[in-house]
Amino acid sequence: GAPRALVRRAAPRAKAVSSDAVVLGPGDSVESDTEYEAHLTSDLPAPNVLATASKQHTQGTHIVCTLGPSSRTVEQCEDLLRAGMSVARFNFSHGSYEYHSETLANLRKASENTGIMCAVLQDTKGPEVRTGFLESGDKCTYEMGSEVTITADYEAKGNPNLVAVSYKDIASTVSPGSKILCADGSLMFEVLSCNPDAGTVQARALNTATIGERKNCNLPGAIVNLPVLTEKDKADLTEWGLVEGIDFLAASFVRKASDVQEVRETLGADSGVRIISKIENQEALDNIDEIIRESDGIMVARGDLGMEIPLEKMFEVQKDIIRRCNIAGKPVVTATQMLESMVNNPRPTRAEATDVANAVLDGTDSVMLSGETAAGAFPVEAVTIMASITREAERCIDNTKLANDFIDRSMEDGTMSDIESLASSAVQTALKTNAKAIVCLAASGVAARLISKYRPSQPVIVGVVPREARAAIGFRSKTPGRMLARQCLISRGLIPVMVSPKDTDVAPAAAAKQAIEESIAYGVQQGVLEKGDKVVTLYNVEKQCAVIRMMTCE
Repeated sequence: GAPRALVRRAAPRAKAVSSDAVVLGPGDSVESDTEYEAHLTSDLPAPNVLATASKQHTQGTHIVCTLGPSSRTVEQCEDLLRAGMSVARFNFSHGSYEYHSETLANLRKASENTGIMCAVLQDTKGPEVRTGFLESGDKCTYEMGSEVTITADYEAKGNPNLVAVSYKDIASTVSPGSKILCADGSLMFEVLSCNPDAGTVQARALNTATIGERKNCNLPGAIVNLPVLTEKDKADLTEWGLVEGIDFLAASFVRKASDVQEVRETLGADSGVRIISKIENQEALDNIDEIIRESDGIMVARGDLGMEIPLEKMFEVQKDIIRRCNIAGKPVVTATQMLESMVNNPRPTRAEATDVANAVLDGTDSVMLSGETAAGAFPVEAVTIMASITREAERCIDNTKLANDFIDRSMEDGTMSDIESLASSAVQTALKTNAKAIVCLAASGVAARLISKYRPSQPVIVGVVPREARAAIGFRSKTPGRMLARQCLISRGLIPVMVSPKDTDVAPAAAAKQAIEESIAYGVQQGVLEKGDKVVTLYNVEKQCAVIRMMTCE
């Protein structure tokens, strides 16, 4: 049979992760009493292991692509959409408003030309600690074993004996024995002593390295007292993101639930923008459950997180975060260096291909490409290969066992909500009857996301009703329809389509049935369904009446 993969099972009841629950020293575990359970099919005969996924297998795992110099023209965006891009990421660590607006206009034109929907995610630069300027004005070499003064006086010019940093509280944040990493970890210091009054730290270089000006710094394990949104971030949101109509905001360096609340207040109650919290440091790991509860989704940002924790712990932390998000029913994105070698090469390494597949087996909803699509030589090839890998990984999952496990987990925390009970029932019905798809109507997206939570093997066609047509069915959500449809593109297995009842003066049940039929017709048009296929449908009528039906494509 095929090899079985280990999938982390989270603790039965959600609880805040204490600092000693995510102990990151050698030999320690993320959670000592955590069990593992396999969710892979164990009956794949050897010849089938080498068979490719069926052409009818609809890609369930979504792909987030960072747009940049290699991927910002209309033609380039069209190619990415056809290859499998579901969400376009705009990285606000780089570029002007004019640059990003031009890219977004090109993306929307490409979406119109291809008829392929794409969500827009704005990624904040976030708070950061950087080294200062240098006496040489260029680069400086620090020798292993040399003692260096690290100062919070950012006006000071660096030299082989001095490093200026932009964080004024550094001397009261780190302690003797702490590590300070500069330039993505290429230069490492160990703290010898601290002088908070002078704002200085004495440190020893642990390796020899040459770095330039204004390089990033990481303080592993330290609680950094910086706001989650800088003044630049707030301006980027209010002057660009909300004006341009983004669908998601990826909030950098979220550390606790109150950070998410602050971001939500900045966005405003009526923005409709969904918040994806990026997990990038130890404090966020300590508060992971409260962050998940407050967020609309989570990003496992392995770049900065990998600077904060030992590398040998990364796989364990990734599995744990993904599992917690799965149980909470929140979409999770796995990011950073997934196909890094494809920045320069037309094919990924074997390790990268396995990394993408394992993220899918862990339970991620989406996988993300950064430099591979933003500035790489082979952006379309990267998306094409990533889509192929995710499809292969998905066909190895035992969806029935996975759905039953999630149901058991949900019941351990008490009774389900009515809508979650209906969503899980729809998934079980589809699995037991071998239906070809699940079709649901959406006015808020809650039911669709809960169906995705239970990981059906079938695609989930989400008929999104425009705001002006919702009254006919009894829906009351105010979220704009197209925004709601695009926001489905980050949850595994969801295929959104805009639908409207043909007749608005009929009874709500009849209007809902018309919208369902239009959703099914879209599935046939896209090749997801064929005439004669069975589908499971789920929809609400007049707020309180919910219907699960078996239907046949005609």
